[in-house]
Order: sequence, then structure tokens, then C-alpha cells
Amino acid sequence: MRNRPRTIRTTESLLENGLIDEESLPEIRDVAKRYAVSITGVMQEQIAHVDDPVARQFVPTGAELLITPEERADPIGDDPFTPVKGITHRYPDRLLLKPMHLCPVYCRFCFRREVVGPGEGMLGQAELEAALDYIRAHEEVWEVIFTGGDPLIIAPTKLRPIMAALDAIEHVKVIRFHTRVPVVDPERVTDELVEALATETPVWVVVHTNHSQEIGEAARTALRRLNRGGVPLLSQTVLLRGVNDTPEALEGLFRTLVANRVKPYYLHHGDLAQGTGHFRTTIAEGQELVRRLRGRVSGTCQPTYVLDIPGGHGKVPIGPSYLEPGEAVADGTGEGSGTGGGSDTHVVTDPWGERHHYPPRVAATTEPEAPEAPTTATATTTATTTEEDPTHD
Repeated sequence: MRNRPRTIRTTESLLENGLIDEESLPEIRDVAKRYAVSITGVMQEQIAHVDDPVARQFVPTGAELLITPEERADPIGDDPFTPVKGITHRYPDRLLLKPMHLCPVYCRFCFRREVVGPGEGMLGQAELEAALDYIRAHEEVWEVIFTGGDPLIIAPTKLRPIMAALDAIEHVKVIRFHTRVPVVDPERVTDELVEALATETPVWVVVHTNHSQEIGEAARTALRRLNRGGVPLLSQTVLLRGVNDTPEALEGLFRTLVANRVKPYYLHHGDLAQGTGHFRTTIAEGQELVRRLRGRVSGTCQPTYVLDIPGGHGKVPIGPSYLEPGEAVADGTGEGSGTGGGSDTHVVTDPWGERHHYPPRVAATTEPEAPEAPTTATATTTATTTEEDPTHD
């Protein structure tokens, strides 16, 4: 492990490292009182200047003190779906297990920023057992999703018994981790950690990353170690104004991920977390970005653009539509074009903005003229030939 800068956790450290200036110090102190600050040494090394895509994600600003009326302390509605501490159960077949409430870095746009960071870290043993008992008692739970906080900062020695307990539950068929660790604190991805993830129950890891500049050599090494350990990798990205809200930035990120054997999974529209309005794009802007990606990069590089509906109503795809109803078109027979007399016709927009009819329109044809009646001589000749030629069919 190389000698990296120490993790920044205070406003004074931000100032000492040139990430904020003296004038902004009082305001940043107010921000830090409300929302935790942490920037790992790896991420400090990836920051080229104080206004670049990495710095914007982790360095606090006074804009976080501005709260708009629509923003919420619990923007996606975890609280009403928390039957026991550490469990969020919004969907019938899957639930969130949140054993850890700390992260190696604190994103300035985090949707759990009110509860992640301050106070306690890991669930106590009794709380963890109660959470596992809840999973055991609910046979409809097919998938358990570790989140938090960041579950991969749990030491392998503590993670291993949790994994063994889940592996022993017959109805749990998939275990998933949502984490930033492989990118922001990659040296935690040791052989011992990969071994702790090696259960009979399939384990998937979803890596949170928002810009290709985050993914340095150490991150590539961590991703490679997970991949070689048999862990399939997906990614999730938050669409952030000033960070990745251009086709070029998203293209660069998704190409980098796929080149490192990570399949882009979700592109999240920014949640209504308090103090994050300066990061949010409009949905229309997000749809246009996704539209412009189509055709620029292959299908392996395309995530699903989703909105997590406030109030706990779940995620839905909100990407652009390429299909609109077509009009019934006469095809020369009095019927509409296409199957079903025009009821299933559409106009499709291709990745370059051109519109096409589906099914493709067929040009109307002219009925062929009836052949002229043969003359008497021709008819006689034809009859004679037919009668005299035994091979005629």
C-alpha cells in the first residue's frame, strides 16, 4: 500500500489542503455541523483542481445550506418501511439490510445525508440478530441488498458471519452490495474481503461512481480483484449538474466501466435530499442526455435512467421514448398499412433523430390490366396444340 494523504474529516483540513479558502471557512463550518465531511486520500489524489468533477462531489459548499420547499430529510421514504432497525422493506421480494451507517467518503448529494455519518456506526449484535430474524421470518424475500452507510467498510472478520447467516436462509437466493469502496477506498478490497463474499448464494456488487476521473489505477485493481474472485459487477451513477451532465462525461464514465468489466446498471435522477438543489438537473435534461448516448455507445454501456419516487413508491424508468403512435394509412385495399388495419402502426425515432414508420410503409400498387381475349385463330392454334401435345400440362 502506498503512502497516501490522510483522510480529510474537518473544515480545517479542507483549508490546509487548499480545497476551500479562508473566506468560506465560517460558512463551511456551518455545513459540516449538519452534514458529515470525509475525503479519502485516494480521492484527494484524483482531484486536479477545486472545481473539477471529483472535488464537486466531496468538497462542501455553502449551497448545501439552501433548502427548497420540495426537499425532504427522507427523500425516498425509507422510514415508513423500516419494520426493525437496519431493515427497509419496500418491495415484496427484496429488502435493504443496513448494518453500517458510516462511509469512507461523504457525497455532498447523498440522499441519506441526514442519517449517514453522525452518531453510531455498525448495528449492535442484538440489533443485527433482530434484522436477520426478520429476513428469516419473511419467506417472500428473494434478495437481500446491503447498503447503508457503506457495507464494504465492515471488516471481513465481522462481515463473514453475516454472510454465513444469510447463506443459510433457504429463501434468500441473491445477495447484493451497494458500495463506493472499490473506487473511493480501493485498498479495502483485499483478498480477505473477496473471500468473505464467497458464499454459495450468488453475490453481486453494485459500484457507485459518477465520473471517469474517479477511477484511478487503485480502483481498477480493486475492480479486477473482485471480478477475478467471481463477483459480477454492476454500477450506479447519480446524474449531477456540473459533474456528469454532458454526453461526453457520461460516455467516458460508461466506457471506462465496461472496459473494467462493470456493467452500467442505473443512472439515478437526483433525489430531493435537503441542500442538494444545485446538483439536480431537470428530468427533460436527463432524458435528452440519455437520448444522445443512444448510438454513441453500445448497449453494454447503457444504464437505465430512473427516478425514485418520493414517499417510498419505488423506482421507475424515466428515459426518453423513441416510439409514438402512427396514423392509419390507406394501402390501396381500403385497409390501413401494417398488421391489423393500421391499429399497430408507429413512428420510431432513431438514435440520430430521424423518424421512421413501423411497419415500413409499402407503396400502393396498380392492379395489372386483364389480358386481351385471344383471336379465333389463336384460340384454334392453342386448342390444337393442347390436343396434339400429350406433354402439355
